[in-house]
Amino acid sequence: MPQSIDINCDMGEGMETDVLILPFISSASIACGYHAGNEDTIKRTIELCLENGVAAGAHPSFFDKENFGRKEQYLSAEEVYQLVGEQLYIFEKLASPMGCVMHHVKPHGALYNMAANDRTLSNIVAKAVGDFDENLLVYGLCGSHFISEAAARGLRVANEVFADRSYQDDGTLTPRSQTGALIEEDEKALQQVLQMINTQTVTAQSGNTFPIKAETICIHGDGAHAVSFAHTIHQYLKGHHIEIKTI
Repeated sequence: MPQSIDINCDMGEGMETDVLILPFISSASIACGYHAGNEDTIKRTIELCLENGVAAGAHPSFFDKENFGRKEQYLSAEEVYQLVGEQLYIFEKLASPMGCVMHHVKPHGALYNMAANDRTLSNIVAKAVGDFDENLLVYGLCGSHFISEAAARGLRVANEVFADRSYQDDGTLTPRSQTGALIEEDEKALQQVLQMINTQTVTAQSGNTFPIKAETICIHGDGAHAVSFAHTIHQYLKGHHIEIKTI
């Protein structure tokens, strides 16, 4: 069993649970205004992160508030590069005067999933991050193209796994459009977290088990039991002497 693990949550997306979840996590990925939020919510979420000792990162997405950034878009390499760079600039512009250093970058929604499966797209996103700041850490789906392409560019990477999402046999997340994509029972999500931490494996919807590399665990703030689950996993890990800390 590892001595520490990073617990991250996507924030600044209009969920009232943010302030309640922050005490139980170690890093937050903050929406940059393209799929949710605006400059005011970015600043407020950064303030909350600073108050709670939580590392703050940027959560860039496609420009798509109508679909919460979850609809696939097919843009040119130049457009993707600019899209990511713009959002990192917005975050940095607001964070720097507040004394907050951007800790990481985690793509959102469709951009996250497309980059995970598309080597070319992942390379473009990684280049945009590296050109902005080569010292940034990137969060990506465990074992995905985004992780390998970012690492190939010399960026620090964190393999991300999900507490409250089910998996397919190929290591991808079950699409939200399919039944069982979201794990809504606290006990089931907790069991998945413990399996990922203790054995570095996860069981797919099919029942097959495969290896993963769990360096940061994502919990979502928009679930019906988000706050109670954040508290439960925090208490359990602390009780088993696993420190919740940033990478």
